[in-house]
Amino acid sequence: MLRGCSRMPRDGLGKDEAPLRRPGACRDDGGGLDRRAACAPQYAACTRALAVRRHDGYLFGMTVPAKPPLDPRARQLLRTLIGRYIHDGEPVGSQTLARHAGLDVSPATIRNILADLEDSGLLSSPHTSAGRVPTVQGYRVFVDSLLQVKSLGERELARLRAELTAGAGSTQALLGNASELLSAMTHFVGVVGAPRRGQFAFRQIDFVPLGGRRVLAIVVFADGEVQNRVIEPQRAFEPAELEKVANYLNAHCAGRPLAQIRATLLHELRQARDEMEQLLAQSVELAEQALEPPGDDMVLAGQTRLMGLQDLSDVERLRELFEAFARKREILQLLERTQRAPGVRIFIGEETGLAPLDGVSLVTAPYGAGGQVLGVLGVIGPTRMAYDRVIPVVQAAADVLGAALQPPGEG
Repeated sequence: MLRGCSRMPRDGLGKDEAPLRRPGACRDDGGGLDRRAACAPQYAACTRALAVRRHDGYLFGMTVPAKPPLDPRARQLLRTLIGRYIHDGEPVGSQTLARHAGLDVSPATIRNILADLEDSGLLSSPHTSAGRVPTVQGYRVFVDSLLQVKSLGERELARLRAELTAGAGSTQALLGNASELLSAMTHFVGVVGAPRRGQFAFRQIDFVPLGGRRVLAIVVFADGEVQNRVIEPQRAFEPAELEKVANYLNAHCAGRPLAQIRATLLHELRQARDEMEQLLAQSVELAEQALEPPGDDMVLAGQTRLMGLQDLSDVERLRELFEAFARKREILQLLERTQRAPGVRIFIGEETGLAPLDGVSLVTAPYGAGGQVLGVLGVIGPTRMAYDRVIPVVQAAADVLGAALQPPGEG
């Protein structure tokens, strides 16, 4: 809940739909992102709260404005205008709306309604008499309450299932495939946050002395992933000592994630004596370094698809966006925030709180297996994207990737 804000009812929000906090342009209670801008004047602080909205089987974040809801004619005109703008990429005028909105009203009435929508901050006029385009707030109302989302087609679902198959490769290969598929199916950037290795059990571990105190730890995880890591214990170990520790860990700790291994070893260490105590102490030190989760990572695909888009023709803005892709840290932080709520989450432009992402939208969904969330995947594209097309692709990809990562015997 945003500080000082109260939740306001809105048509379409059921009493059983739980309120959630939306990571938007307003500063919240300390998520760690750079909140550079306050809410726009017409959507000032204390006018927004987040709720979960169910729509055709999808669950995604919905902003609930405190201002009165739009009347049916204004809703239809806004829906039509944004639909035409997404399709054509050109400002939409009143004559176009008169032909496509399906309303039996005069052009003058349409112009008056459009003026009201512009005064409300939902539309803007880029040039005099050139028609209107949606603002970030307009897109937000469209996504939250006007968008009609259909289930993904069977052919596309079959493609996801065929290329994201359990046992077809390592976890890293599955993440790469998922990112490539998201990009190919939406023609934007596919992004997949990698699971933390500490969530996976290991199958086997070996240690190889490298000289001095340096040791090469070779870890095979239960999902088939192999990681090599150079560690540096507090003292040098003899090859025989390393072999003894590896044998102990493989015999007593295989099949468990790091947190369980640490707890088990420490418990046994407190009860051990003499030679066994020394072995357990060595096992604790080497296991913690060898199995310590590395820094978070993400897999990106299709970044160059953004270069030919009319909406992202500003070279300087595109450069900043590509630099954010290279750094990864800010986008990973944003993805991490979306793990807190189920279903699809949508950040439009400045709602991300990240300057390089001001001109794009991010559609995300968490994926998980074994009863826990492993990571988040999504699509980054222009704010003028076909949300009704992207949302089901993202949700289906999250479901299929989670199923592919499901441990054997579960599901």
